[in-house]
Amino acid sequence: MASASDQSQSQLITQAIRRVLEEGSVAALATLIDAPGASAVLGAKFLLTHDALLAGGCDDVEVQNAIVRHAATFLGSNEQTRTFKFGEFAPKLDNWQDARVLFERIELEPRVVICGAGHVGASLARLAALVGYRVTLIDDRAEFVAREAFPGEAVELVLAQGWSSAVSDAIGNGRSVSIAIVTRGHKEDEECLRAVMLRAPDYVGLIGSKRRTRFVLNKLRDEGFAIEKLARVRAPIGLDIGAVSPEEVGLAILAEIVAARRGGTGRPLSKSENDF
Repeated sequence: MASASDQSQSQLITQAIRRVLEEGSVAALATLIDAPGASAVLGAKFLLTHDALLAGGCDDVEVQNAIVRHAATFLGSNEQTRTFKFGEFAPKLDNWQDARVLFERIELEPRVVICGAGHVGASLARLAALVGYRVTLIDDRAEFVAREAFPGEAVELVLAQGWSSAVSDAIGNGRSVSIAIVTRGHKEDEECLRAVMLRAPDYVGLIGSKRRTRFVLNKLRDEGFAIEKLARVRAPIGLDIGAVSPEEVGLAILAEIVAARRGGTGRPLSKSENDF
């Protein structure tokens, strides 16, 4: 049976995780899963940012400090989970070389909100759901967001009575949210982008030619929206992969969303790895 102190520590960690998620921050939960000769600290948990302990811990200060220092390396890797031996990151702790600690990434579930359920929007929705994103697909045409068009697929379908309110509701506070505006015309683009500019999503992309997207951005600039915010809009949306079909365009958009979230460059790996 867990002791009162163990229960109290567990509650503090749970509360701290809730705060991390509410703030849209990122943290790591480290658990000592193997500690030969130190059973008293086996199962100890540490909730960590890149450079600090938020909750949990153990009485061994050297062990705790080593885990805190390694949190930055784990979080910088973008891995979701990984088990390390102490010998990999704390070689000076002689008695702990075979001990193991499990790191788990704590962050909001990544979401993609797609404005426009035409061929490109529908293709992007299916691809993003397949990759593991929580997907919301919005359109003002009922037939385009009918459930029978997405049988068995994990896509939230929203029939917009008004683009602005539907987009605002879907974005929420914008944390861990990527927005793809792929509607059928200038008017719908502008309505969606106005709503998006009032939030702070992680990624915003606008489909269309350079001429079309520049027209929309200039119009919003003239309406008083901050140039700094408008400059963050990826327009035209997506990576240049020579996409032609709606499915390929959806892939190009999703690739840019993933790169923005994971810190990728979008350049061919062969260019950075082959030294010929």
